[in-house]
Amino acid sequence: MSGYHKPAHSIDEQIATLRSRGLVIDDEVRARHYLANISYFRFSAYTRPFYQPGSTDHLFLQNTHFDDVLQLYVFDRELRLLLLDAIERIEIALRAQLGNTLAEHHGPHGYLNAAIFDTRYNHCWLLDKLERAGQARELEAFLAHYRRKYHAAPHQPPIWMAVELLTFKEVSTLFSQLRLPEDTQRIERNFGLKMPVLRSWFRSLSDLRNTCAHHGRVWNREFGSRPEMPRKAPVGWPNIPDRIETGSHESPEQRLDPRRRLYLQLVVIETLMQIVSPTSQWTERLVALLDQYPQVSRPHMGFPGHWDTEPFWREAVKNAREGERT
Repeated sequence: MSGYHKPAHSIDEQIATLRSRGLVIDDEVRARHYLANISYFRFSAYTRPFYQPGSTDHLFLQNTHFDDVLQLYVFDRELRLLLLDAIERIEIALRAQLGNTLAEHHGPHGYLNAAIFDTRYNHCWLLDKLERAGQARELEAFLAHYRRKYHAAPHQPPIWMAVELLTFKEVSTLFSQLRLPEDTQRIERNFGLKMPVLRSWFRSLSDLRNTCAHHGRVWNREFGSRPEMPRKAPVGWPNIPDRIETGSHESPEQRLDPRRRLYLQLVVIETLMQIVSPTSQWTERLVALLDQYPQVSRPHMGFPGHWDTEPFWREAVKNAREGERT
């Protein structure tokens, strides 16, 4: 195993390195401020599209400015915040559907019965997780009230409280392990999709949510967990090709799988948002953000050419662009 011998560099040295590679820094004070508050390591992840093709020394394309890279970083940050807004609504809808379904079908504490879940689900883990939540230093007020008032009730809280003590990932796992058709079919009817698809969608969105919440890059990222494509696509679903060309400076012939990129996640989010928040203007805000940064490569996010002419997106695109003109 080789050792790690890269030395730490001061911000002045970082600026000198960027300049030596050809990056134009018009305002050194401003650049120093951003490197101090973003970090060189995070900033450098957004420099790659601006390298000369085949350059092993990470030389920048001619006339690339610090602000060109910074604008890509800012776009990615604003996109993460927009994604979190939609995912929050979808996550809360899943919590509500799961809590209401189990409460109405099995009673407030019916989830304590392992028989309503797949035998592969670690039901003891769920009970331990809720037990630890009840021992937390900062105890949720609703759980403290339940424990104080209902001495004769089960120690574990009712399901509508329990789902609020779990992360999105844990809620999506709990949902995916439902065994009884009466439970799964009710939730399927609400979302208009079958269980295998919903399982993969919520798992994928919980991973995307974690990426966004921990400030991970979503532009030009290949995701490990991808949403499953429905066997019968919902009415109006856009065409999602198997491969698209990036046409980038990095690799003009590079072809990407849009089903492993952000585009398919956006289609999933919009599909679910039409159910859980149909009057939201989230999609118009997405289009407006994309229009605000025309220099950002769409193919690196998995967007196919002429995506904005697809009927799936057309109305939102029309509304967003008309709003910009008024």
